[in-house]
Amino acid sequence: MKSERIILFGNPVLRQVSSPVVSFHKRLHDLLDSMRATLSSGEGGAGLAAPQISVLTRVVVLCNDDDYLELVNPEIIGTRGETVGPEGCLSLPGYFGTVRRAEEVTVKFFNRLGEEDVVTRTGLMGRGIQHEIDHLDGVLFIDRMEEEFVFKNKGKSKQSVKELLDLTRGKVLKNLKEVRQD
Repeated sequence: MKSERIILFGNPVLRQVSSPVVSFHKRLHDLLDSMRATLSSGEGGAGLAAPQISVLTRVVVLCNDDDYLELVNPEIIGTRGETVGPEGCLSLPGYFGTVRRAEEVTVKFFNRLGEEDVVTRTGLMGRGIQHEIDHLDGVLFIDRMEEEFVFKNKGKSKQSVKELLDLTRGKVLKNLKEVRQD
């Protein structure tokens, strides 16, 4: 299966709410396979939501040490604790910031065959689940940041979160090309 092009910050698709999957068929399987291929293509991400490849459907793929988790129509049904840590995003390459998340997350979802399941995760996988479900609702990690600056280039420079957020709200479109090149 071929990997897909990841759309970048500033693309309005990333701000839209995704529709639920209603049919568990070959097209869904192909989408999941393509998302896996994209995630494992060497971009360095731990998760990918369908909107990041311009598909507005509620599908997420996560990977931790070659352990893939496919979530169709995921819904967080429980959380416990709180943790603050760094996050980045394949749609905003090179940028990272500090985000507060639940320490443990329980999510209900369907697998590719339409079978319902529930899992509880902590650590990187728990953070990734929350991050990717946010994508399905048009929310980006910079919307949840603790600080007023997002860092780029491994912390060598920083940019105002407000300035980045203004990009997707149409206020600073002249800088969009610069952000996409980072």
